[in-house]
Amino acid sequence: MMTIETRVQDLVEKLRSQDCRITPQRLAILHTLAASHNHPSVEQIFEKVKGDFPTTSIATVYKTISLLKGMGELIEFSFGDGSNHYDGRDPSPHPHFICQICRCIEDIEIPELARIGEQLAGHSDYLITAFHINAWGICPACQAVAEKKKA
Repeated sequence: MMTIETRVQDLVEKLRSQDCRITPQRLAILHTLAASHNHPSVEQIFEKVKGDFPTTSIATVYKTISLLKGMGELIEFSFGDGSNHYDGRDPSPHPHFICQICRCIEDIEIPELARIGEQLAGHSDYLITAFHINAWGICPACQAVAEKKKA
């Protein structure tokens, strides 16, 4: 796994290769994505960046997300109501736990699952370009809330 700074530098180089400007606001967006373990939404990224750069517009966040998504540098999680979340730390295919209640998203660190793309390719003539393994359920925090409501 890359360090946060290495990941940010990698993203900066890829954006520059697309002739994109690297503004302080865009750099803050990249840093937020590279450092986030919670797979933030555009609104969460905007709120974090706006704290340091009050003149940042949400359009800047959307545009940066769109650029990175088009470059294959993000994993997008769609919830059907438009509140998408993004994994910018590691765009390679890897599994996630997703809470059906609070929508928190966590990476699943099981080495055998990380190799599933290779295994799938070995069992077919398909060229595997992407795959998703997500486990939907209820996170421990939401389980605790549900238990308190029962009591």
